[in-house]
Amino acid sequence: MQLPYFFEENIPEAGNFFLSEESSRHIVQVLRMKPGQEINITNGKGELLTSSITISNKRKTEVAITNRQSIPEQSQKISIAISPVKNNNRFEWFLEKASEIGVSEIIPLICSRTEKNSIKMERMRNILVSAMLQSRQAWIPELMQPVKFSEIIKNISYQQKFIAYCGDSEKKTLKEFDNNNFSQIILIGPEGDFTQNEINIAIQNNYIPVSLGETRLRTETAGIVAAVLLMNKS
Repeated sequence: MQLPYFFEENIPEAGNFFLSEESSRHIVQVLRMKPGQEINITNGKGELLTSSITISNKRKTEVAITNRQSIPEQSQKISIAISPVKNNNRFEWFLEKASEIGVSEIIPLICSRTEKNSIKMERMRNILVSAMLQSRQAWIPELMQPVKFSEIIKNISYQQKFIAYCGDSEKKTLKEFDNNNFSQIILIGPEGDFTQNEINIAIQNNYIPVSLGETRLRTETAGIVAAVLLMNKS
């Protein structure tokens, strides 16, 4: 039987330590775990601890570290810059699935036609944490603050840069590109798509137009399709 997975942002180098109240409550009231039983703990930054419960308390459960692993980050960095959609549930669905897939970075992208210019960062990060635990990973995607389109295209830190849109202009497919463990970013626009001016500016800044298939996709679906296509090349 697999050990339960928990998230603790701050974990010590060694010794015993107390879990957060949220984790403690889940251990005691939901899982009914007792001293001597073991759990897995990650900080979302590659550290994975196997720990034994020493004190079972719904507010301050104490554990002792019995094993520590450092899980390496994947060599391929995949960033999805995606326009927030008006329906919160749909954007939260995207965050959950992107975390499960193993996306490295998520950037809320504010475009000319974006309908929602702000997001609840704490809630969104909690969704990423939950999805990380559900999929039993040790790395949580980095959730960036919302970035304007005019700012993202100036970023030169990515080795491969793509933009996906619905127009009829000539595009490539992602399978045509060898990632070679490159850092990659793909821009996903709002429901109304990027403006022609945004597309032109992106191309001028070395973003490569790509197709995600023959059908027209919702924004959050396009984000997941892009993530899967890029991950399958790693």
